[in-house]
Amino acid sequence: MLGSAAGDALGAPYEFGPAGQLSARGEEMRGGGGWDPGEATDDTQMAVLVAESLLERGGLELPDVFGRFQRWAAGQPKDIGLQTEAVLTGGQPWDLAAALHFQINARAAGNGSLMRASGSAVYFSAAGRRATMDAARRIAALTHGDRAAWEGTAILHELVRVALDGADPLAALPATLDAVHPDHRGRYGLVLAPDWHPGLATEFNGAVWPCLGSAVWALRTTSGFAEAVRAAVDLGGDTDTVAAVTGALAGARYGQGAVPAHWTERLHVPLPGFGERVLYADDLRALAQRLLEAGPR
Repeated sequence: MLGSAAGDALGAPYEFGPAGQLSARGEEMRGGGGWDPGEATDDTQMAVLVAESLLERGGLELPDVFGRFQRWAAGQPKDIGLQTEAVLTGGQPWDLAAALHFQINARAAGNGSLMRASGSAVYFSAAGRRATMDAARRIAALTHGDRAAWEGTAILHELVRVALDGADPLAALPATLDAVHPDHRGRYGLVLAPDWHPGLATEFNGAVWPCLGSAVWALRTTSGFAEAVRAAVDLGGDTDTVAAVTGALAGARYGQGAVPAHWTERLHVPLPGFGERVLYADDLRALAQRLLEAGPR
């Protein structure tokens, strides 16, 4: 969870820019693009809301998660995905809003459910493959009506579970793909294959497939946390989310001690709609520990 937030904040100032900007500028956690130094975006803010709902409600209570999302959206966050905003502010009930949006627009495979999965992945990590993947799908479906988004989020949940269990998430990809819905297994198999790289993407990395594929590519082609997250940011495009997803995977694999101290020193997570609350690195560490301890087994 700390790794995802750090990746989010590192990538935020470079969002929608060209590839290679982090390496070219060499500026880390210095802000820009409307973000203060070390400020996490909607990616981490929504992850915290999911995490706190799980803890305060004693499990997954979808109407409560949706209500927290709505309160946050009404608090005028600096950034919110267009699809997520439409679903949360459209006035439809929690169990219909995303499905109706997808029915009307026929497009809902963005990475907006993937980006917020770090806390829930920790919470459900001890429950086993089926339980964690099912929970991911249900949380994703609150805002994304396209099953492609559900399956990508389920894959991320499972890879984090494997890594927290001390195993290699890359080695677990074949078994994880076997648990993906058959209609989506082939497409995810392509972007998660060992020979895939972001240059082969057929969509902008704001879509769920290249976002997840790029995060796995960054983990596969590097040998440490910071190196993986920097590689993700240097891809350009939706840098905060690709780096947040990469940070979740790399954080689970390498541990919180691998997150650079000069990143976590400035890291902070405002929560619009919830007063003046701001979470810092130690708060995220404590939140993640509580999630791990409280999650189902």
